[in-house]
Amino acid sequence: MGVKRRLLLVSNSTLHGGGYLEHCREQILKFFGQYKIPMDSAPRQVKRVLFIPYALHDRDAYAETARTKFESLGYGLDSIHKAPDPVEAVRRSEAIFIGGGNTFRLLKALYDNRLILEIRKRVLQDGIPYMGSSAGTNVATISISTTNDMPIVYPPSLEALALIPFNINPHYLDPDVNSKHMGETREVRIFQYHEEPDTPPVLALREGSMLLVEDNKSTLLGVTGARLFMRGAAPTEYEPGTDLSFLLSTS
Repeated sequence: MGVKRRLLLVSNSTLHGGGYLEHCREQILKFFGQYKIPMDSAPRQVKRVLFIPYALHDRDAYAETARTKFESLGYGLDSIHKAPDPVEAVRRSEAIFIGGGNTFRLLKALYDNRLILEIRKRVLQDGIPYMGSSAGTNVATISISTTNDMPIVYPPSLEALALIPFNINPHYLDPDVNSKHMGETREVRIFQYHEEPDTPPVLALREGSMLLVEDNKSTLLGVTGARLFMRGAAPTEYEPGTDLSFLLSTS
């Protein structure tokens, strides 16, 4: 049986010049539209999305922002922070969206609410769609070790949902050859990460890019492209539309 996995992993929620999730509007509509998972005889279509706002402090305001956007696209939205039982909310969900903010705060809340294994099961075994942006993309990977965020709280582990077998660095910024800043660039920080043994590949998503995963197929979408960092190798540049399915078999 093939892997049941349907993911839309977005680098950023807002792109310069546009509103919340506006730059990926068409991809969202396609992603939550009709789809099939292995062994199904009929296509499914998402009607309601379970939103997880744990990455920001003001969860009410965050949920309202997400609800306004998703309702404008034709989807209902329920925020997990209003659910009396978060685990049961995940078990009953037909799609999950985890928004951006602080990745450490987000991952700690997922652990605190015993949601790591529940979300993993719903996505990888039951095949429901999972969308993440920024921090929500970070937690879909093996670990949050390549986040750009500050550790303002401490999750019990840096290990995340492991919906894909590699890491992502959202909001990737290319080195500026004209900058006088002497601190480490994103490129250097990822090189430092790969100085440690047994570290997985890191897909650096520029703002405006996203990764679509459908079972064992992965495609780079958006308008800005990405860089792939592999331990012991020079970074590789990929343009939107590139098939990156080989990353799903990375160990």
